[in-house]
Amino acid sequence: MKNLVIVESPSKSKTIEKYLGSDYSVVSSKGHIRDLAIKGKDGLGVDVENGFAPTYEVSKDKQDIVKDLQERAKKADHVYLATDPDREGEAISWHLAQELNLPVADQDRVVFHEITHDAVLEAFNHPRTIDMDLVRSQETRRILDRIIGFKLSKLLHNKIKSKSAGRVQSVALKLIVEREKEIKKFQPVEFWTLDAVFAKNGHKFNASLAKINGEKAQLNNAADAQAAYEACQGAFTVSSVRESEHGRGAKPPFITSTLQQEASTKLGFSAKRTMSVAQRLYEGIDIGNGQEGLITYMRTDSTRLSDVYLKAAHGKIEEEFGKEYLGVQHQFKNDANAQDAHEAIRPTNLANDPEKIKSYLSNEQYRLYKLIYARALASQMAPARVLSMVVTLSQNGYDFTANGSRQIFDGYLRVYGEYDAGKDVLLPELKAPEQLKALELKQNQHFTEPPARYTEARLIKAMEEEGIGRPSTYAMIIDTIQARGYVTLKPASETTKTKVFFPSEQGIKTVDSLDQYFSSIINVKYTANMESDLDKIADGSADEEKTLQDFWEKFTPLLDEAYEKMPKEEAEKVGEKCPDCGGELVYRNGRFGKFISCSNFPKCRYTRQLDGKEKEKPVPTGKKCPDCGGELLKRKSRFGTYFLGCSNFPKCHYMETLEGERIISKRDRAKAAAKAGAEEAPAKKPAGKPAKKTAKKTAAKSAKKPAKKTRAAAAKTKAAKKAG
Repeated sequence: MKNLVIVESPSKSKTIEKYLGSDYSVVSSKGHIRDLAIKGKDGLGVDVENGFAPTYEVSKDKQDIVKDLQERAKKADHVYLATDPDREGEAISWHLAQELNLPVADQDRVVFHEITHDAVLEAFNHPRTIDMDLVRSQETRRILDRIIGFKLSKLLHNKIKSKSAGRVQSVALKLIVEREKEIKKFQPVEFWTLDAVFAKNGHKFNASLAKINGEKAQLNNAADAQAAYEACQGAFTVSSVRESEHGRGAKPPFITSTLQQEASTKLGFSAKRTMSVAQRLYEGIDIGNGQEGLITYMRTDSTRLSDVYLKAAHGKIEEEFGKEYLGVQHQFKNDANAQDAHEAIRPTNLANDPEKIKSYLSNEQYRLYKLIYARALASQMAPARVLSMVVTLSQNGYDFTANGSRQIFDGYLRVYGEYDAGKDVLLPELKAPEQLKALELKQNQHFTEPPARYTEARLIKAMEEEGIGRPSTYAMIIDTIQARGYVTLKPASETTKTKVFFPSEQGIKTVDSLDQYFSSIINVKYTANMESDLDKIADGSADEEKTLQDFWEKFTPLLDEAYEKMPKEEAEKVGEKCPDCGGELVYRNGRFGKFISCSNFPKCRYTRQLDGKEKEKPVPTGKKCPDCGGELLKRKSRFGTYFLGCSNFPKCHYMETLEGERIISKRDRAKAAAKAGAEEAPAKKPAGKPAKKTAKKTAAKSAKKPAKKTRAAAAKTKAAKKAG
């Protein structure tokens, strides 16, 4: 084997291997290969007293993969690390280098932002060293999340039975809970409007009362509305007609957050679904001539487009639509918090028109790709032009206004109109001082509305505007707070399909407890400032250890106070004794809602549903387990079906149907898949030590020390540069 290339995704490896040729073998790490160990003081995997030194260990489900990669790396002339082009990807490359004993100073890191022939080959022509500033930034984030997640989760579970807390997830939950409280406190205020219907030459149009004697009209009650109604019974005079033409510019190409928002509102996709489909489009799809990446990297906060794309886009626009549709070739201004590490999300090749390749895509892939393609192309097109008309009709000091608009040039809407087109509102030709009689004059009562609950799109927009987390984490954050039972996403009412977030009782309780004891760190401002600190570590202008120490000194006293003062919530008693052990029965919250269980859990596992139905107990069958010799028990699954499972579970995972057919668990399927992947590898020498021992040895040997050496080397390099 001459060259070994390691990527994150198996599907991506096929595309890249096609471009590189027979001298390269491309394999996948299947994401992160190791994480902070769950050992040491408080199980943090972080030595707080010694500079927050992390201890890493290979994940259990990745031990076979790492073992295989180590064998392949020994046989290769050169190993390239081609993980994703972001902080997580950089960290994965560093962890791979540690486990495969690759010198961090070697130029074996390859980065590309689109999986196309030219981009991949260009990247391999310019490999670089692993960016340790990016690695340290990711490491700091992981340590912070581990400390807060472990320590706060333990506290909240002990005190109020909440399942978890997190540096960013708790702030996102706080936004939802605070919005719900605003809605509950909201006091509607009554107001009225006076609306008229006019007609000219058979063309009806609407107008509304805007001013009274030159001041903004305010009709606070029925009496005000009636007085205005009685004063406007005569003919109206057209007092002014104003026409103006204005442009409506195209929106920037997508970044991660705007793609999630637009896919939510226009396609009905959840953030998680959007990112999953986008990942597949990025990694590559066979469109008739082998796999090809269809979009650039989808985790980005930059609206920048490459010069190559700009040139291609302007050529296509002029050729297909004409010169008048050409916009100014420019870059959109990035948000102040943007890292600008990658381009905006765009198609990799404009020749891959969505309609031409539709037959190769699933319905979801086609719809999302079409949206991305249209947005990126439209961003370089001329503005749409709209002619607006405002007509004022007056009587007795009461001014009514009618608004009309007409599109006179579609511009970028020629491409993006399916997602963003407005409707023309036409007014008849009117001139001052002609007079018109109102066909209808109507008083309408209204009440002010409370702030709207968050949809997925609105929550993502709020997090982005506040600088909470990073766009690449939004889908995971939303998924987590739902999985923990803190919020539900459901229609706001029976009359709408739009889903919004409602906090659960436990979600509100969690936020209230955090507000009482941790308001200085679990808030929007502190979380946003922490993201800024992580960015500074990534660009080499801040120190990892100092950032962690500053946080620790602020966090620890708050945690100590919370343990001392936060009252421990006792489980609500049912008022019945457990039929199995005589203990008190209590109400508990589970994954599928509230249920009744014994207060002596886990010694006693009696449970029943709120409707009185007890959970069925396993029934002995007398049959022996073919794997371990234990007894097979008849059990009921959470889906209501029956199966036979080994009495030695969880040590033995054997299951079969009532008819005797073996059931392969997810765990066993994953093992089989990993084994099959290892068997496909070239023949190799028998491994020496077991993967578990190798993982421990490597983690102990290289987790912290290589990082320190690398940091010291980096410091010397910086000093040398300054001196030079």
